[in-house]
Amino acid sequence: MQIYLPIAEISVNIYLLLGIGGLVGVLSGMFGVGGGFLITPLLFFVGIPPAVAVATSANQIVASSVSALFGHIKRKGVDYWMGTVLLIGGLIGSTIGVQIFNLLKAMGQVDLLVNLCYVVFLGIVGGLMFIESINALRKSKRSGARKRRRHNWVHNLPFKVKFRISGLYISVIPPLMVGVFVGILSAIMGVGGGFIMVPAMIYLLGMPTKVVIGTSLFQIIFVSAYTTMMHAITNHTVDIVLALLLLIGGVIGAQFGTRIGAKLKAEQLRILLAALVLLVCIKLGLDLVITPLDVYSLGTGE
Repeated sequence: MQIYLPIAEISVNIYLLLGIGGLVGVLSGMFGVGGGFLITPLLFFVGIPPAVAVATSANQIVASSVSALFGHIKRKGVDYWMGTVLLIGGLIGSTIGVQIFNLLKAMGQVDLLVNLCYVVFLGIVGGLMFIESINALRKSKRSGARKRRRHNWVHNLPFKVKFRISGLYISVIPPLMVGVFVGILSAIMGVGGGFIMVPAMIYLLGMPTKVVIGTSLFQIIFVSAYTTMMHAITNHTVDIVLALLLLIGGVIGAQFGTRIGAKLKAEQLRILLAALVLLVCIKLGLDLVITPLDVYSLGTGE
């Protein structure tokens, strides 16, 4: 069954869009990511214009993240104070990111920028996370004893605050900067930023994995909602019909993802997320360098 998308100005199979939303919802519940790093490229692949895909993806991320968050709230896996600090940074970053997006759109370079950002960030983050996850999995098999967290430069910064649920006493500067960076990415790439934020919360801030996913979702909800509103007001690129279909699929999928994630170990979740990030990166990278099957050129008719 085909459905016409008024803002994207194309017709797409309705079940395909529901399936994309459902898949991303499962990922949101399992890994604590909004799923934008996957849903935006998938929308590219089905013919949605990049500007519409970026703006509308942020809207779907809100729905799947809200649905997934409820499961983590029940398990008391959300650090609201840490989430609030990340959120403040995220709102600042989103405002900056939307302005950059508008500037590049006016220059006609937004499509290339979005694709390059995906390849670079997904490649770096996925590679580092995959290597670390393999090492963590090996260590957990060798010994069940947990090592004490090592202090790094983060613990020497001023303006320290106690985050009780995370069991941390660190400066608010690092989580604030993480929030700003993720907010910029959210606006430019149409992502929730979980694929950057989750590793940063684990490896940079030293948060326990059991609270990272829920806290990440808490921040993603508000930043993605704000980003969607900004794109709708400034660019008019949010397709409500597309967003609704993705939203329905995302809400349903997130419930299954939360249950699956609860049954897997932290190391297993991290290595699965890393593998998925790398696969998307490779696909987008190949699309940038491989000559398409339908090669055509524009010219004046004679």
